Amino acid sequence: MDRTLPPLLRGTSGRLSRRTLLAGTAAITALPARAQGAKFPARPVKLVLPQPPGGAADRLARLLGERLESRWKQPVVLENRPGGGVVVGTQAVARSAPDGHTIGLLGSSLSINAVQRKDLPYDLKDLQPLVRIGYYTIALVATASFAANDIAGLVALAKKQPPNALSFGSNGVGTAAHVSGELLNHMAGITVQHVPYNGAARLYTDIIGGMIPMGYSVVSSAESFIKAGQMKVLGVTSAQRSPLYAQWPTIAETLPGFEVVNWAGLCAPAGLPREVARQLEDDLMAVLKADDMPRQLAAAGIEWAPQGSAEFGTFIHSEVARFGQVLKPLAGPQN
Repeated sequence: MDRTLPPLLRGTSGRLSRRTLLAGTAAITALPARAQGAKFPARPVKLVLPQPPGGAADRLARLLGERLESRWKQPVVLENRPGGGVVVGTQAVARSAPDGHTIGLLGSSLSINAVQRKDLPYDLKDLQPLVRIGYYTIALVATASFAANDIAGLVALAKKQPPNALSFGSNGVGTAAHVSGELLNHMAGITVQHVPYNGAARLYTDIIGGMIPMGYSVVSSAESFIKAGQMKVLGVTSAQRSPLYAQWPTIAETLPGFEVVNWAGLCAPAGLPREVARQLEDDLMAVLKADDMPRQLAAAGIEWAPQGSAEFGTFIHSEVARFGQVLKPLAGPQN
């Protein structure tokens, strides 16, 4: 008897029966087909962005897409799905087939909306965290001719004028930019009116054109206007100065305790097969931990701070808890 054969290919008497041999041969022949069918990705992968084209998220998605295409030997197709304060794009990810071929580039709005909005067409449990990438730097930028040059000057100016005489723009309701403005109102005791935009491009046009005096923005997407002298930075929203833009003061230097961060990470619909989820996490982390990635992200205005799926999931829920405390005094109708 050939003792190298697995037990299921042996007859009960220790001899191979013809029927057993044929059945075993068929089973072995079928194994490569199953393994090939399980290969991921088996087709192009869709990367959903809840923002319009042209912004910081778009540039980040293109950078990641190029690296993933090289690794997967499959196209990564970017799909911009803006609208509803990033709800439209987030819902598209949550409702997609849980096979790994649709993932979403999401951010702090995921945690903010979970706190502020009761009308969401999805729940956090409908999404599966994959990896955190890092942090965008957000700044309050103003038109170059604005009367204030810093946060203290802005607060003094706002207190001299009637409520809502000044306004600030953001890239949508429920975004980190929106929350930054509302938190500044609360902590400084001022009332500056919120004007939501569908993305940052029109916001910059209106700031430069004098239609609106200021707005909160991802610095990397506004940097060209700042360098050209068309806009100026009043303060950044992180607790400490950004290592990428250390020349600009934080809002917290004037209002201690002020902090709003805007993280970037990748999520998939809940219910991914375990093997697919593991491969997605491994591949994404391999791309993020490439030697040149911190430098590439810094050039795009993103502070490199990767986390794996378990740690990222815990972080998202900690952000919900943190925003739950911060946003309590901000309850009420939103623009």
